[in-house]
Amino acid sequence: MPSRRKPRRKAPAKKRQRRWASWPDDRLLTLRIKDLKLSLRGTWLMDCLRELNRELAEKGLRVRPHAWLSSEWFSPDNTPGIAIPFYLAHPRLMRLERKMIIDVEGGTRAECMRILRHEAGHVMQHSYALHRERQWQRLFGPSSTRYPSYYRPDPASRNFVQHLRLWYAQSHPDEDFAETFAVWLTPRSNWRKRYEGWPALKKLQYVDELMARIADRKPVLTRRSEVEPLRSLRMTLDEHYRKKLKHYSVSTPRFYDRDLLRIFSNNPRHRHSPSAAAFIRHHRADIRRLVSKWTGEYQLTIDTVLDEMIERCREMKLRAVGSERQLRTDFTVLLTAKTVHSLYSPLRRQWIAL
Repeated sequence: MPSRRKPRRKAPAKKRQRRWASWPDDRLLTLRIKDLKLSLRGTWLMDCLRELNRELAEKGLRVRPHAWLSSEWFSPDNTPGIAIPFYLAHPRLMRLERKMIIDVEGGTRAECMRILRHEAGHVMQHSYALHRERQWQRLFGPSSTRYPSYYRPDPASRNFVQHLRLWYAQSHPDEDFAETFAVWLTPRSNWRKRYEGWPALKKLQYVDELMARIADRKPVLTRRSEVEPLRSLRMTLDEHYRKKLKHYSVSTPRFYDRDLLRIFSNNPRHRHSPSAAAFIRHHRADIRRLVSKWTGEYQLTIDTVLDEMIERCREMKLRAVGSERQLRTDFTVLLTAKTVHSLYSPLRRQWIAL
């Protein structure tokens, strides 16, 4: 009998190398977003989307959101889908995002799933026009409420669930529902126990009852389309980030002098001690991350405040005198207090819509 040769195994397909992946930042920033020519296929985001669909299926829900790449996270009201920011589709773009914005929103699997569950809440609302229900309006408020230019959250409020940063549920009735849905959908969230005694528990119980009621119902919104897809974005990456940086910037009261003088010294006899400006710059990254973790504030906004404080320290010729550990603790407390204060300021800007 003739010998049979074993068929050769095909080598795994190599991932396509993007020509711009090796470009320096200044050259990459000149590229139009549409010319990145990215797709979700083959990225880690597809695993996240499959996980989201599994969670929806386990709850008995029929809707399966479609997704596409765009400039930011959002879910439009005319299609049951989710737009995902383009930078998450390639590690080179995630590095650029981190350099430009400091935070990479959705850049870890856990954070990406949190945002996807939130966006799935919007998809469910629009797919079944849930905001038309009288009980929905009574619990969350009218969906027709105009989105504010800014909102002033109450971190101590128990009327809202806590899911995304900056107490986002408090910004608008639609976001309140999406956040409540996300908490309800999250596996092992133990929401009944966690929110026991909170007024927000009534919202979660309503979502639980509502999802069971509509589970087998055909959605009214089924037409799949893509809003502002990557291929339509003609602005350059530089233009995109200029716009984004302006959006993240926030006006805060510049009443730092008295507080800085409590921590640092302007006494001439300490002129040979390290400058306060240099001290802050040295500890900047660690303090910024810590304050962001405590307050939920975006690191880029905290970084703006740090720039202003460093400038004031330089102008007042302040020196870092005493225990480095104590100085670092005192300054971290000061920055945290200023960050929390900015959350209540009427000058606060609206954050990127999730």
